[in-house]
Amino acid sequence: MPWMFITAILLLFALLILLTSIKVVNTGQVFVLERFGQYYKTLNPGWHVILPFVDYVRRKISMKQQILDIQPQTVITKDNVNISVDNVIFYQVLNPKDAVYNIENYVSGIMYATITNMRNIIGDMSLDEVLAGRDQINMKLLHIVDAITDAYGIKLLSVEIKNILPPAEIQNAMEKQMKAEREKRAAILIAEGDRESSIARAEGEKRSNILRAEAEKEKNIRLAEGLKESQLLEAEGKAKAIETIANAEAEAIRKVNTSIIESGTDARIIALKQVEALKELSLNPANKLILPVDALSSLGSIAAMADVIGEQRKS
Repeated sequence: MPWMFITAILLLFALLILLTSIKVVNTGQVFVLERFGQYYKTLNPGWHVILPFVDYVRRKISMKQQILDIQPQTVITKDNVNISVDNVIFYQVLNPKDAVYNIENYVSGIMYATITNMRNIIGDMSLDEVLAGRDQINMKLLHIVDAITDAYGIKLLSVEIKNILPPAEIQNAMEKQMKAEREKRAAILIAEGDRESSIARAEGEKRSNILRAEAEKEKNIRLAEGLKESQLLEAEGKAKAIETIANAEAEAIRKVNTSIIESGTDARIIALKQVEALKELSLNPANKLILPVDALSSLGSIAAMADVIGEQRKS
């Protein structure tokens, strides 16, 4: 019976040693293995068998991208303004051996390297430059700290400033300035809107005046054309009337001449007819007779001729 108990103890001890000699490394991790206190090798993901009491896993290292959030730090700018700045860092371990043996705690090394260099960079900048140059600060920090962490076997992927907080009084002044700028831009926009509206109204009024002037011009042209047509028609009517009267008078004269020729009436008869016509015209008070001097001098002879003709008719 005692040997059975001892055998069981030995089997249990052997099983324990076997279990401790098997190491399982998960994906995204590596084990830094030491043998007799010295670096031996790095165990990659998978199953590994080590020598119990000889090999020792010094540290488990994550090979995944990691995030380091740095708490807000007080930084003094070039113009002596105390501001609070906090960062977030994205990094990845590329060489596990260097990360374990070249620095005691690489996370602390990354954090303090970032803080000290951030203070140096911001210390050479004014507050306005810091607020406007966030990307510039990030690039400088990334370049400087990445050069430091190369010795740790760590690659910095990105350094980002999350917040930059000036003192309360400066924040109030900045808010007032921003409010004034917004009010200024609003006033400029309102003024530009009024100007555009005035220009539009002026253009509309100008166009309206042009249209009214063109309508008035068209109206006057049509009135003038109508008056012209009316005058032309009236002139044509008068011309036709004059022509008709002239034709009638000519026809009358022709008939008188024809009757004179047919009746054998001589010049004395004609002169007598002229006297009788003048007499008839003079009886109307609305008629005015204007006779040349020669005509007046000849009236005597015409009257004498009339007496002769009268005597002849009596005989």
